[in-house]
Amino acid sequence: MKRTGLFLACCLVIAMSAPVMGKTTFISIGTGGTGGIYYPYGGGVAEVWSKHVPDVKAVAEVTGASVENVKLAHKGETVVGEVMGDVAVAGYSGEGKFKGKKHDILSLAIMYPNLLQIVTLKSSGITNIEQIKGRKISSGSPGSGTNFMAEAVFKAVGIPLDSYKDSRLSFTETANALRDGTIDVGVWSVGPGTSSILDLATTHDIHIITFTPEQIQKVVGAYPTYSSVELAGGVYRGVDKAVPTIGVWNVMICQKSLDEALVYKLAKALFENKGYLMKIHPSASYTTAENTVKYSPIPLHPGTIKYIKEKGLEIPKNLMP
Repeated sequence: MKRTGLFLACCLVIAMSAPVMGKTTFISIGTGGTGGIYYPYGGGVAEVWSKHVPDVKAVAEVTGASVENVKLAHKGETVVGEVMGDVAVAGYSGEGKFKGKKHDILSLAIMYPNLLQIVTLKSSGITNIEQIKGRKISSGSPGSGTNFMAEAVFKAVGIPLDSYKDSRLSFTETANALRDGTIDVGVWSVGPGTSSILDLATTHDIHIITFTPEQIQKVVGAYPTYSSVELAGGVYRGVDKAVPTIGVWNVMICQKSLDEALVYKLAKALFENKGYLMKIHPSASYTTAENTVKYSPIPLHPGTIKYIKEKGLEIPKNLMP
């Protein structure tokens, strides 16, 4: 096999290594920042693959998240990454931030749905998304799915991207900036119950901005990969009522040219050890073969297709590579 670099900083890397104590395939899973769910979820997946896939050693790596993960996978340096569905579609199709360049990625599995959570302190008085005009905000770190989704949603509801001052911070940095008062609004696109918001809510009274029915209609009308969802009440301290917002599914992508037999083994281990992943985070309850067929935003890798067909599920034509 071709020998490549191993565990490059802030990258997801698969190195098909020459034998070092046996024939081992090293897999680095591109996640996101430590303040979200991608990183612990990816750590759980790495443990599953290392334990249940023979001759595989997997590790979760901190990266810039969705947009960066797609670009790195396309280069061939990296082949596995956790990505928001809208970013996966844009990369696969060569649209948006990938305009004019289709990326060589396919879907390995559906993970769980992300909810757009736009957070401010109650003391700010901000109750409508349109009030971010003229404010200091963080729309997520550069290269992240959060930043991608935030800017798409802002455009859909008529908020010019130059109408606010954007610090573009990581989840942990965003929570700290809200705590310190250096920004007025922070944006997360993440599974509910993320650690950085939970921690902020323990020390400050937070408010999560509700989308109006009209705003939701504008967003889902502009972006078919988005849907109207509710953040349940009680997830965060002081947020007792359900919050209408926007949702998007997360997908685990892989490099298009990755070996079919390897992806088959990875998909099998992932789906058949969901119970362990749920101990890492309850959002893993959504990681199923059924949801992968139902919600994958881009075509599936042949290795995943082989496993899903063995489970007796039909693959829609649009998911065939």
